[in-house]
Amino acid sequence: MSRPSAILAEDETLLREELRQHLQELWPSLRIVGEAGTGAEALTLLERHRPDVLFLDIEMPLMSGLDVARVAQGRCHIVFVTAYDMHAVAAFDTGAVDYILKPLERTRLQTAVHRLQQRLSSVPPNLEAILRELALSASQPRYLRWINASVGKTTVVITVDEVIYFQADTKYTKVVTASHEALIRKSLQELHAELDPAVFWAIHRSTVVNANAISGVSRDLRGRLSVTLKQREEKLSVSESNQHLFRSM
Repeated sequence: MSRPSAILAEDETLLREELRQHLQELWPSLRIVGEAGTGAEALTLLERHRPDVLFLDIEMPLMSGLDVARVAQGRCHIVFVTAYDMHAVAAFDTGAVDYILKPLERTRLQTAVHRLQQRLSSVPPNLEAILRELALSASQPRYLRWINASVGKTTVVITVDEVIYFQADTKYTKVVTASHEALIRKSLQELHAELDPAVFWAIHRSTVVNANAISGVSRDLRGRLSVTLKQREEKLSVSESNQHLFRSM
């Protein structure tokens, strides 16, 4: 019996490398015959290699993973890769298709691998109903769940729940957690647009804070407001134009 084959379609290089490494450890007999960074590349590889399995990022440039899935369904088994919990709809639990959340969780990937191994001998299913449900959930507002950041020469994955605050730092944005500081190559303004505004508050033109990390606010003799934090000692200044955020405190 020939070894099963797979294509990895994921636009983030680091995550694609991590996925490949985990698959090589969890499923040594799986042949990874191609890797794609866009939906168009995924379709080209699909035609060329006709894989048994397609690991498919839902959000990709040029052509979304859902568009690719409409072509690939019935031709190979699909595992969706997504950064957003709302894409992990109940339809996945029918067993017809599986999913992996970013950042990658080894236990979740192991479950997906086990299901795939059981389904390989069966005909890949029609996914029209699931794709319609995914398309509907994809049209809803979606916010960033995790980021890649640099600590020295090392790249680390930080979930947004860990972040205490973001701060503009020349060409970069500083990411501050309870115990670490890191840098990302994205402006604070661009980053803030991708975050849930109900959780991440812009308290200054150079600072965005996680509201869940705030322990209180204080005012000095000049009336200037500052934020105190639950897990950091520093205080964060609040600009006059953003003091309305704390009227209820």
